[in-house]
Amino acid sequence: MTRQLFVNRLIALTMALLVLCPGAAWSQGQPTRQFPGNALRGVIEFGEPPDVLLNGSPCRLSPGARIRNTSNMMVLSGTMSGAKATVHYTLDNAGQLRDIWVLRDQEIAQKPWPQTPQQAAQWEFDAGNQTWTQP
Repeated sequence: MTRQLFVNRLIALTMALLVLCPGAAWSQGQPTRQFPGNALRGVIEFGEPPDVLLNGSPCRLSPGARIRNTSNMMVLSGTMSGAKATVHYTLDNAGQLRDIWVLRDQEIAQKPWPQTPQQAAQWEFDAGNQTWTQP
C-alpha cells in the first residue's frame, strides 16, 4: 500500500466516524468547573482596567488578576471593558479582585451561592458537588 493510499483511507475513515457519530466528542457538554470555597458570587461591570464595579461598588483588579470566560479560557482585562457579567470571584489580602470566573447559565442557576464573606463563613460548602447549604 502506498503512502498516499494509506493517508486517503485514514482521512476517509475519520470522515466516516464524524458522520456516523456526530458530536460524540462534544455531546458531554462543557466540563464542570471547580470553584474554591472562598469564591463569592457577584455582578461585575468592567471599566478601564484595573477599575470595575463589583455589585455596584467601585473595586480594582489586583496586579496579575486572572479572568476566565465561560469557556474557562483566560482573557485579558482590556477585552472585557464595557461588559457586565455574573461571576464568581476571589479577593486578595488587599481586597482587590484576584480570580474571576464569568459564569455560564447553568452555573448561575446553581443556588444558593454566597455573595458576602459573612454568608460564606456561616454556610457549608461541599467542594465535590460544588454546592452550598444554609444552616
